[in-house]
Amino acid sequence: MYVVRPVERGDIGALEVLGAVSIPGVHTLPRTREAIVASVERSIASFAAQVDIPSEESYQFVLEDLRTHEVIGTSSIHASAGSNGTYFAFRNDVIQQVSRDLNISHSVHALTLCSELTAYSHLSGFYIRNRDSAGSEAALLSRARLLYAVLAPHRFGDRFFVPLAGVTDSDGQSAFWNALGRKFFKMDFLEAERVIDGARNRTLIVELMPHYPVYVPLLPGDAQAALGQIHPSGELAFDLLAQEGFEADEYIDIFDGGPILQAHRNSLRSFCGSHQRQVENARIDAPLESLVTYAVASTEQNFRAVITACPPVDTAQAICLSREAQQALGVSAGDSVTCVRI
Repeated sequence: MYVVRPVERGDIGALEVLGAVSIPGVHTLPRTREAIVASVERSIASFAAQVDIPSEESYQFVLEDLRTHEVIGTSSIHASAGSNGTYFAFRNDVIQQVSRDLNISHSVHALTLCSELTAYSHLSGFYIRNRDSAGSEAALLSRARLLYAVLAPHRFGDRFFVPLAGVTDSDGQSAFWNALGRKFFKMDFLEAERVIDGARNRTLIVELMPHYPVYVPLLPGDAQAALGQIHPSGELAFDLLAQEGFEADEYIDIFDGGPILQAHRNSLRSFCGSHQRQVENARIDAPLESLVTYAVASTEQNFRAVITACPPVDTAQAICLSREAQQALGVSAGDSVTCVRI
């Protein structure tokens, strides 16, 4: 069994291991111990904070294998993107151009630097070991942070977005960056990512990035082909987020051209499809073919989330959980939990 829980100081060593094997420059985890410690401390302070309005809080979760007690994954959610300034992205626009004299009318795809995602809640840092063979625990890791938002809606905005890594070559270089960003920043992709340190709200972005629409047909073919495309490391996350209800196409990342998925909370399965139920002890005679897989979360104050198979809860008043699931969640019969189908 796996459990998703808030990160703890004791997880720092495991996060160092995960960061060391993640791909550099691709919206990755903090890679230095100093950065990892700062991220963990910020998360611990965020969970402990009394929040009225979403601001600088950042919540990090880890996926733990309860059989081995190993941390094998992590994911995060930031309360308000650009809380220290403005979150920048490129918006996909279509510019209509008409010449009455020549009787010509056509549409041109353009990219416009925008700040519309500022104050959205920002999902990031999804990483799971052995992603190619990952099962439902990957869905749990992705969804648990949204279940926390369901339990603590006052901590987050009404809209959420997720930037996914764009395509890069075997040397970690981005065709999109080389065609556009490099012209203004005068540095290669990996160096720019190090300078920005993953942020998209630095003043130097608005100082250096073009303020006028960028006409996509003027970009080289490989840069055009990279627009909105996902790095292979992000395909699992994309599939899970699409199933959740996130949509792409409107925005792309200003560095690598990767897609930015976004959604209103009311269109997300974790919000509109979740149920609050009382815990009952599982029945050993429940037929296996009748069981449904759920992500189940405990409470905001003592947040834990697990995946478990149990009888459907849609029309039931309770959810039947095994002793193992109850122990992982820190609940017992009669307690209230929140669940959503995986």
